[in-house]
Amino acid sequence: MNNMNQMMKQVKKMQEQMMKAQEELGNKTVEGSSGGGVVTVQANGHKKIISINIKPEAVDPDDVEMLQDLVLTAVNDALTKAEELANEDMGKFTGGLKIPGLF
Repeated sequence: MNNMNQMMKQVKKMQEQMMKAQEELGNKTVEGSSGGGVVTVQANGHKKIISINIKPEAVDPDDVEMLQDLVLTAVNDALTKAEELANEDMGKFTGGLKIPGLF
């Protein structure tokens, strides 16, 4: 019975550490870019876009599609990096297992 209590304490401690790590992901940021840095996008570890920066040289009124593509590419780059950050941080607890709904 003592082993069961010990195991439950360890599980509770691990859950608390996972919750703290999940919260901390919201404070970490990654940056995606495209066009050699003319469009940059920042996202947090919760995969939320927090800023988009477009340099004036990226804006060509005659080629709006190019700017749309640059923004799309930068957003996808930032979200991919945010996913990698979350997997790296939370992978410490899951041993590399992908647990649906956890992150």
